[in-house]
Amino acid sequence: MRRIDARPAFCALGEKHPEELFADLPTPCYIIDEAGLHRNGRILASVIKDTGCKILLAQKAFSNYNFYPLLSRYLSGTEASGLYEARLGAEEMPGGEVHVFCGAYREEEFDELLKYAGHIVFNSPGQLQKFGARAKEQGKSVGLRVNPECSTQEGHEIYDPCAAGSRLGTTRQMWDRQMTDELVALLDGLHFHTLCEQNADALEITLRAVEEKFGDILPRMKWLNMGGGHHITREDYDALRLKKLVLYAKNKWKLQVYLEPGEAVALNAGYLASRVLDIVQNGDTRIAILDVSAACHMPDVIEMPYTPPLYGADDRNKYSYRLAGPTCLAGDVIGDYSFGEELQIGDMLLFGDMAIYSTCKNNTFNGMPLPDIWKRSADGQMKRVIGFGYEDFKMRLGGIS
Repeated sequence: MRRIDARPAFCALGEKHPEELFADLPTPCYIIDEAGLHRNGRILASVIKDTGCKILLAQKAFSNYNFYPLLSRYLSGTEASGLYEARLGAEEMPGGEVHVFCGAYREEEFDELLKYAGHIVFNSPGQLQKFGARAKEQGKSVGLRVNPECSTQEGHEIYDPCAAGSRLGTTRQMWDRQMTDELVALLDGLHFHTLCEQNADALEITLRAVEEKFGDILPRMKWLNMGGGHHITREDYDALRLKKLVLYAKNKWKLQVYLEPGEAVALNAGYLASRVLDIVQNGDTRIAILDVSAACHMPDVIEMPYTPPLYGADDRNKYSYRLAGPTCLAGDVIGDYSFGEELQIGDMLLFGDMAIYSTCKNNTFNGMPLPDIWKRSADGQMKRVIGFGYEDFKMRLGGIS
């Protein structure tokens, strides 16, 4: 499993131990750190200022709308993957643009979707033919997602839209076979999304491929959406190269450029606090069973997979443990970590970078409670945003009797 560098994940805590800061919080719980959101927002706002691009929050990665007013100071709007996210963005970040892309739209939802979204991006010529004119008649900006057939990812096949046989985006071959002059006339822009947690060098490779495949189309467009996966707020991200690429596209094709990162907006801006429930041993492996579950509370740990950063853990330390969840799933394992001292039942463990792909993907498998969500304000004050209980588990399965 890929291990994430722990240092940036906990820099906002200063010198204080998690027990000093979060001892009174019930575990497991998520903590969203406003200082981290402000930091990321300032970085993203500088890209907007220096290039004239627009940056949208991809809500699939972070949809905690209580923080949308904060983010609206820095961002241009939201990006949605369907009706509910589009409505959330429109209602909770008023004044911001609302863009939506979906692999295929539902007839019974489309008219309602048009109430919320200003930009509608289609995945295929067939979907454009079915819905494009209706969107255009409602004054919406219409786009088509293209597939440049250029993979730049390694080890993230599940997240690679350019993998062989991908359903995502229109290839040039499909364009040439299915895009009539009438369909092209409906378009205001093109959209591509090929990256995952990558630097600007991957975008440069991708943009070259887009130019090679669709460069003859771009001069006819009003905008180009470069999608997400740009790790703009990561410490080693090459922001200068990103800005040059945005300006290149903007000036060459006279386009409005959009970026729609999700992770970069809330990167290293959240934690998941847990405690040790039990310690067992199997052969030479010591296993600490926590009150937090990888399967339920941080599903990307299993899906990606990756080993999340953990406060105080270091591979050079003496005492090694496998950290695992309490569910019946044998694979509910968070990862292997080493500590300077032996773990004790009741110890608090704090996982970092847990604002993204956590609260929006968690679940109640095995009847596991959803963790409460807390806010840590820029001055260090704590406030519970929302709590969950039995009713939240039951209502998903048949309603509250």
